[in-house]
Amino acid sequence: MSSIVEELEAITGPGGVLSGDDVSSRASGIWRSDSIAAKAIVRPQTTEEVSQILRLCNEKEQSVIAHGGLTGLVESAITSPDDIALSFERMNQIEEINTTERTITVQSGTILQTVQEAAENAGLFYPLDVGGRGSCTIGGNIATNAGGNRVIRYGMARDMVLGLEAVLADGTIVSSMNHMIKNNAGYDLKQLFIGTEGSLGIVTRVVLRLREQPRSNETMLVAVDTFDKLPVLLKKLDGKLGGTLSAFEVLWNNYYRLVTTEPAKQRPPLDQDYPYYVLIEAMGGDPEKDKARVESALEEAFEAGLVEDAVLAQSEAQRNEMWAIRDDVEQTMRYEPCYVYDVSLRISDMENYVEQVNRNLAAKFGNYTNFAFGHMGDGNLHFAVSAGKDSSSHHDVNLCVYEPLRAINGSVSAEHGVGLEKKAYLDISRNESEVNLMRLLKRSLDPRGILNPGKIFDTQNSMSVNAA
Repeated sequence: MSSIVEELEAITGPGGVLSGDDVSSRASGIWRSDSIAAKAIVRPQTTEEVSQILRLCNEKEQSVIAHGGLTGLVESAITSPDDIALSFERMNQIEEINTTERTITVQSGTILQTVQEAAENAGLFYPLDVGGRGSCTIGGNIATNAGGNRVIRYGMARDMVLGLEAVLADGTIVSSMNHMIKNNAGYDLKQLFIGTEGSLGIVTRVVLRLREQPRSNETMLVAVDTFDKLPVLLKKLDGKLGGTLSAFEVLWNNYYRLVTTEPAKQRPPLDQDYPYYVLIEAMGGDPEKDKARVESALEEAFEAGLVEDAVLAQSEAQRNEMWAIRDDVEQTMRYEPCYVYDVSLRISDMENYVEQVNRNLAAKFGNYTNFAFGHMGDGNLHFAVSAGKDSSSHHDVNLCVYEPLRAINGSVSAEHGVGLEKKAYLDISRNESEVNLMRLLKRSLDPRGILNPGKIFDTQNSMSVNAA
């Protein structure tokens, strides 16, 4: 073992450092089949240990990549054999739930679902929800500013963080464990570490805002025959439901067919021949009145010709079955190769954008499959594209998907981050002055470039522009 590994073991104690087969036996992500390649996996138990680890690595100019649940899709946690992986699997404790202040304080390795369940057991509600809830960690959610299913009502991960503790590259601990909703005393330093993919500092502890538990949850799946009716339906329902709309998830026909046909486990609650399906959720405070309000809004949507068919969940089991249809993205992996995308754009541009992407794919590849679905309510679409015969097609598929965003000021990343996967296309969504400011922040907080180096953007080179 190298001397730095021995020094890291001295910091973390027995079982704190994994090397050799204990590293290579682990998958580099839950969606990946390749193994972790790293000099070692270091598993601290406290913020103070993280501080000592980063101080040592900074002195030796040793690169460090933070690992949470490894559910990411943009290669932001990918390591090389020369890297140290800093895993937070042993920093997974819920430190406090304050029901008066409606906050929960957790360590960054805590699983999202664990936080959701702890909040529920305390009679409260943590709104952030993503498909990987049983694997992803709070630290990873914050590092990527995760979005998910309820952004339309509760916002992104950023909107649920009141305070946090982070460690800078040189080992400095920045403890900003604020418990207040309002605090305008100077810079809001926590924002430096939210959505920056562990490149400016590593989050170790977090104070999250909780909400009161909804007293009702009305979930329905509706069928729509033309795209132009979708935004009208969204606005109508949001208005009629008095601000209780929490999800508006659109599934294109091919995705709905895929996840409701064997070997998928879900069965179709609605006929499979409609062009679009919308999973709608409303969370309220009065079960009887909220149900009546939802039924009335749905009836008006039928009368207005916005909805062709619908089914309203009558139990928690039926609600879960509907969400299972939306969440079964894994079915797209039956197509090889398959590339997953996460873009953001104005709803008014969405129909033309999807059509342009499909025209690009048809022109470039002839035969292709593009499964489309996503959080239309907040302007976030996902594609799962299969085109070409092997991975050599990946860049061309990327251009088909990303280049149309340039003219409409869309984003190549709505909620997944940039990592390595989208690094080459950052110029589509961020101008040169923005990226130069990002570089300035990076150099200021991590002058030796040890934290997640090479991810998001190059720290020195000028911004590159892609050629179609």
